[in-house]
Amino acid sequence: MLPFAGDRKPSPFVAQSQFTAFVSVFSPNGKWLAYCSTESGEQKVYVVPFPGLGGKWQVSPGGGCYPRWRRDGKELFYLSPDNRVMAAEVKTDGSSFGIDAVKPLFETRVYSSIEGGGYDVAADGQRFIICNEPGQPNVAITLVENWPFLLRK
Repeated sequence: MLPFAGDRKPSPFVAQSQFTAFVSVFSPNGKWLAYCSTESGEQKVYVVPFPGLGGKWQVSPGGGCYPRWRRDGKELFYLSPDNRVMAAEVKTDGSSFGIDAVKPLFETRVYSSIEGGGYDVAADGQRFIICNEPGQPNVAITLVENWPFLLRK
């Protein structure tokens, strides 16, 4: 971390560990950090408060990685080991954190070799953009620009 004020001396956010931690994303309000770690022996998603004062919560009970926040911070999405996009319902009041329900949304073949996981979620959490693994069927996308003008015709 690099403070914007004071001596501006950089410091590590997490202590050195024998486990791999990667693919971290901040919550929309900047108070939480979701990341993947191998500390349990398999990849799982965890959340910690930022700037690091407090506990740690495991989000993905059956394993997973590549977390993404819904823009309002009420859901955290991730990819499970069995190729499903999962949604974890987040409960927070700003200082406490909890997960209510974790449910599968749909199965996919995300090309996870892409840095960061190969998918993203729309702000409302209702649409996803996914880079499929090579050889998987593609879905056609139609982009309509300036659609309000077309409605006036």
